[in-house]
Amino acid sequence: MTVAEALVETVDAVEIPEGLDDTSATFEELLVAVRRHLHAHPELGLHEFETSRFIREVLDRHGLTVVCPLARTGLYVDIVGDLPGPTVAYRADIDALPIQDRKDVPYKSRYVGVAHLCGHDAHTTIAIGTALLLNAHRGQLKGTVRVFFQPNEEGIPSGSPLMIRDGVMEGVDAVLASHVDPTLQVGRFGLITGAATASADRFRVIVSAASTGHSARPHQSVDTVWLATQIMSTIYQVSGRRTDARNATVIAICRLRAGDAYNVIPQEVEFGGTYRCLVHSDRALIRDLITDTAQRVAGQFGATARVDFDHGSPPVMNDKKIVARVRRTLTGLYGPDSIFDIPAPSMGAEDFAHYLDLAPGMLLRVGTSSSPATSHVLHDSCFDIDEAALGLAARLVSRVLLDGVSP
Repeated sequence: MTVAEALVETVDAVEIPEGLDDTSATFEELLVAVRRHLHAHPELGLHEFETSRFIREVLDRHGLTVVCPLARTGLYVDIVGDLPGPTVAYRADIDALPIQDRKDVPYKSRYVGVAHLCGHDAHTTIAIGTALLLNAHRGQLKGTVRVFFQPNEEGIPSGSPLMIRDGVMEGVDAVLASHVDPTLQVGRFGLITGAATASADRFRVIVSAASTGHSARPHQSVDTVWLATQIMSTIYQVSGRRTDARNATVIAICRLRAGDAYNVIPQEVEFGGTYRCLVHSDRALIRDLITDTAQRVAGQFGATARVDFDHGSPPVMNDKKIVARVRRTLTGLYGPDSIFDIPAPSMGAEDFAHYLDLAPGMLLRVGTSSSPATSHVLHDSCFDIDEAALGLAARLVSRVLLDGVSP
């Protein structure tokens, strides 16, 4: 018996709710069991082999036909409705983070230095629940829903371009995803139109001289550390001076590597970080300014500067019509108080944005907080969720997909 089979059999005769406004204790128990298994067995991006097998076994056991692999460890299922209509996709990410899980709970990560501290275990569980609910309500479904599970959301380059390369978006008319939000109470869902998250790109600058120098006589050599600080200081002035201050940008230098001796000016200094933008055109502007600044300042003082970039995700842009349709569904299912209108975009990034280059869609925020233990920020070593959010989110997403979201 596989792990998945043993886990699923802990719930006797899982009962799928007859109506999406109904609850089922066994269905809720299944979601909690799935999430806890995933949380205890995290895997890093593009190495989610056991995670992928587990998802496949759970879906297979409930009569769904799984298509895999895509992007090495990705997979999807198509739920074909009894009524004609468009193809709408729902995406979940399955990878974990290289962080130690420091919670004291029975389902904490069993692996040193790897943990689900961004909620991807919850995202996967919600997607599994959605697939099971839609499969049981095919008679109400117009068209097809593709529920897919993507690896390596956290990495650069990330998993979504690989899933697109392998065909997951072929024939898809609209696409949705959700993300847990520990700043919202369980039962509340965050909506925002337009930019929902920022882009995220990485950069590295390597300042090099012909040789090392003596700290007593910096005028006789090239002071690479001093040059690096001048470049960093200038780069920090780009936001709001060379970009429109009305369009949020964030530049953060998070790495700095220089010499080992206290009295030797190193031959080489490396630093790097990220820049994040809400307006797509600002990405190219900041990239060019970082390159020009580094090379110009280094060249003025006899050094060279090499600049490298890792291009990440563009901003997530939520479609106005789809957000409006989700709002109506959310109001009807859980009432107007369940809606939180997000006042400003997040400067975090989500590689879900790549799918929105091919079809309209939106990223939904799912409230998961109910206590101090479930209010730790994303990526915190003690991050956890109130698992009551799983069933609420799965029923909402299923109702949204049944109602139809294609603009």
